[in-house]
Amino acid sequence: MSNKYLDCDISELKLNKTIVEKLKENQILKIQDLWIKNRTYLKSIGLSDSQIKDVIIKLELIGLDLNKRKNK
Repeated sequence: MSNKYLDCDISELKLNKTIVEKLKENQILKIQDLWIKNRTYLKSIGLSDSQIKDVIIKLELIGLDLNKRKNK
């Protein structure tokens, strides 16, 4: 089962500009690049807990979660 959003740019998640900039600085350009990461990694690149929560919520809205989990 494939998610149609995996190959999309992270801007499709409509995240805060600061979050997107931080992700792009760390070569996270596509949703698939973000999806394979975990909370600890996002914390290590400088995202705050509230920013990470925003990322998790946006991913859940398209049926994905951090650390390669898919929701039906």
